Amino acid sequence: MAVTAAQVKELRQATDAPMMDCKKALTQCEGNMEKATEWLKERGVAKTAKKADRIAAEGSIGFKVAQDFKSASLVEVNSETDFVAQNDGFKELVSKTVNQVFTTGCGEAAALKETELDGAHFSAYFDQAVATIGEKIEYRRLTTLTADANSVVNGYVHSNTRIGVIVVIECDSPATATALAPVAKQVAMHASAMKPTTLSYKDFDASYVADETKGRIEAIKKDNEERSRLKKPLINVPDYISMVQLTDEVMAAAEEKIKATLKEQGKPEKIWDKIVPGQIARYISDNTTLDKEQALLDQDYVLDDKMSVAEAVSAAGKAAGGTASISAFVRLEVGEGLEKKVDNFAEEVAAQMA
Repeated sequence: MAVTAAQVKELRQATDAPMMDCKKALTQCEGNMEKATEWLKERGVAKTAKKADRIAAEGSIGFKVAQDFKSASLVEVNSETDFVAQNDGFKELVSKTVNQVFTTGCGEAAALKETELDGAHFSAYFDQAVATIGEKIEYRRLTTLTADANSVVNGYVHSNTRIGVIVVIECDSPATATALAPVAKQVAMHASAMKPTTLSYKDFDASYVADETKGRIEAIKKDNEERSRLKKPLINVPDYISMVQLTDEVMAAAEEKIKATLKEQGKPEKIWDKIVPGQIARYISDNTTLDKEQALLDQDYVLDDKMSVAEAVSAAGKAAGGTASISAFVRLEVGEGLEKKVDNFAEEVAAQMA
């Protein structure tokens, strides 16, 4: 039977499938709208499966926070191309996915598929949306953080929707927690820009710190060789890179060395107590570069670089009449750890025409 333009239009509006696919579906199903819809679903799923070997390294971060700032969720939804990530259908998919994570409190991607949405498994909705969009799409990482009566959770998604952070601040009272909600968002904004990988230097593995120490010191030495050749000021070569290495014995030795230098310089011993604390602070700063780069609490706060993030949150708690400290955070960035596949353009076109 002949397929009319009106039928094609109706099927397209119902499924958001491409025009020619709608016409083909109706032709194959002899104008039966229900069968044509199923035909498109099957074809969409088949197209997605055909692209299973592709790497979905683009996409967006979804974020949702409770109005009372007692829970917040993040989800990373990946697509093959940034173009699709800007699609309204994809944005709606991200929104529904993070809402499902938030509602169910699910923390595992595999488990989220089995959660219920509108009387069916969430996977049924997700797969149908993917089939309609027509590109490989998957959610890779998801998390929900919660706060008790004396804590608060808030977060932030960067304007490009590729980075999202949620932060939990533990306080002494519900009143302080309420006051710290904006601060939790500010810290999340800090973390989105400064890329901390852990909460505290105490979380670093000893072998990781040892390896990083060797690598960083060698890198500075090589840099200094070039600086010397160009007659530029040399960078101080540290002994250590993390507070975890600055034991009582190390700090005692550092203090003795500082005092010995002051003695050599002829500085009166009666003024050492005014000089030593500042030089000790400088020694700690020079020998904790790893902490400042990767540990959130130890980073210089972007809104006031005279304080660390930990000090800034503590000060905010004090200003609110109580105490406050960060107890947890999660930072997700689209595509972290994924190697995006780069196709030959001519081969890609040929593949699409096949």
